[in-house]
Amino acid sequence: MHDFCFTIPYGMIVFCGGVIGFVIKGSTTSLAGGVGTGLLLFLASYLTLSAFHKRKNSWFGLILETVIAAALTWVMGQRYAETAKIMPAGVVAGISGLMTAFYLYKIVTGGNHFSAKTE
Repeated sequence: MHDFCFTIPYGMIVFCGGVIGFVIKGSTTSLAGGVGTGLLLFLASYLTLSAFHKRKNSWFGLILETVIAAALTWVMGQRYAETAKIMPAGVVAGISGLMTAFYLYKIVTGGNHFSAKTE
């Protein structure tokens, strides 16, 4: 599975979560963190998708995705530890942890793999 297939929906979840947190609670921290992180994930998705079209890997995009997911895992994990609220901190920390593991797997296995071209 190619990383951008998961990163685009993951970025949408984080982006929408930031907007929803702002609308419901008026939290500018949720807005800035969610929207900013979501936009960075969209950028990383764009980089990896563009490289995929050229049958290459975007190592910068893949590392950016990994760093963002790891940071979200840490921040939301800390928030969950402080508040013990499953929604949204525990869920976002769990999803981000899975995404971090996926991105690390992609880095270790050499990124996106392409099948041989057939003439």
